[in-house]
Amino acid sequence: MADKQQPTKPSQEFVEVAAIKDGVVRLKNKGLRQILIVSGINFDLKSEDEQNLILGGFQNFMNALDFTVQFFVHSRKVNVEKYLQLMEGRKNDETNELLKIQVDEYINFIRNFVEQNAIITKTFFTVVPYDPVVIPGGGSKGLMSLFSGNKASAQAAAEATVQENLEQLRRRTEQVITGLNQIGLRAVPLEDDDLVELFYNLYNPQLVEKKEIAIQ
Repeated sequence: MADKQQPTKPSQEFVEVAAIKDGVVRLKNKGLRQILIVSGINFDLKSEDEQNLILGGFQNFMNALDFTVQFFVHSRKVNVEKYLQLMEGRKNDETNELLKIQVDEYINFIRNFVEQNAIITKTFFTVVPYDPVVIPGGGSKGLMSLFSGNKASAQAAAEATVQENLEQLRRRTEQVITGLNQIGLRAVPLEDDDLVELFYNLYNPQLVEKKEIAIQ
């Protein structure tokens, strides 16, 4: 007898993200994450003294943190479709037939070049975490049982806890941004749309990036 095929689990079950709201990634385990996009510096072009200052500043920055942070580099194939659409619009607006032909040739050259030679862009990110303390033997449900006679009070207490956790995350984020600024790196928190875009790109590495995420 043939084995019954196990039902395929939806892909959402393998994703740790529960929601993205107000620039914060909310995990299924109640953890909170804020993701910063960070500018880069050309370290090799710096003098030896400048390099030592940067390294010393980064070491001081890391030593000042009492929580872990994650740095990662996201590499993606550049999406030039938006640029090509812009050039198509200029071609259509051009009244000089010779220039129109030249623009069309340029568009075809860029499209063919990108198809044959993948252009990779690298984007730098820092992840700032905050994981609320879970009390053994009931955790937040045990605390909420104190308000079981008053549903409104329980909801208010739960919301107050969430806001306190978000405030702790905000303080950590500000500390990280300040530390990175001190070594010449600009860091900006991603908004909801950019976070959705980032996770789409991360979970679909075989696809071309839908749009570029950049520091505003």
